[in-house]
Amino acid sequence: MSTDHLMEKALAALGEVDGPLSVEVIHKLVDAEDYDTPMGVAELADLLDVSPHTLRYYERIGLITVARDSHGARSYDADAVRRLVFLTRMRLSGMAIRDLQHYVELVDQGEITVPERLEMLLEHRDTIRRQIAELTLSLAATEYKISTYGGNTQP
Repeated sequence: MSTDHLMEKALAALGEVDGPLSVEVIHKLVDAEDYDTPMGVAELADLLDVSPHTLRYYERIGLITVARDSHGARSYDADAVRRLVFLTRMRLSGMAIRDLQHYVELVDQGEITVPERLEMLLEHRDTIRRQIAELTLSLAATEYKISTYGGNTQP
């Protein structure tokens, strides 16, 4: 399931839900049961629609720890897939790598860091909401110009 497919599932879920998304809907978007056998770097890169280089980079900078098989090849389990889907979503939404690194460090420190992680996500949510508002305004301006030209952009 590529990142595009995950986004299609998410958008379809949005269309089916009246009101805010529930945790159950979010969990269904990335069901660990779909990934019950470990994957290699190429297979997971294809699944997430990112480059193998990106996955190795995430590992190198400490965003994820990846098990190795008996031949030394990377072996991504369901937990790694869930974390990488989260990381991919956060990167697509504009979260900086240094913020992701800090977030992962907090996760690794345990439950005591939940308030700080929550604060980070609330701040990121506010940033996304602002971006949505800005895009809505840009869309309105574009729609206005299209209607002004009657759909014809030629003089």
